[in-house]
Amino acid sequence: MAEQEEACYVISVAARMVSVHPQTLRYYERLGLVVPSRSRGNIRLYSARDVERLQLIHRLVNDLGVNLAGVEVILNMTERMAQMEREAQAVRAELEAEIERLRRQLGEGASEPSS
Repeated sequence: MAEQEEACYVISVAARMVSVHPQTLRYYERLGLVVPSRSRGNIRLYSARDVERLQLIHRLVNDLGVNLAGVEVILNMTERMAQMEREAQAVRAELEAEIERLRRQLGEGASEPSS
């Protein structure tokens, strides 16, 4: 998994960055659309990635008129597509490595004298 991003924005700052009320962010959290980390004092802390996700949610709801159930579906599908792309890249890398191994093997076999 990728390195964990540092959470550095308290709810009021994150809300201002997304142009929503902090209560909206709490609601999104209750719905599971965003999961901010928590400080030792149990204060919500949002990372830059969380803020990007919140901005996407805000655009989907306000600019495109998607309801929150639709937002959840879109976010889940987007995450699944990204996961599938990572898996496809891993398989592609494995296949390319195997092709290279076979090419080397064929190259070594071609240089041996035939009887």
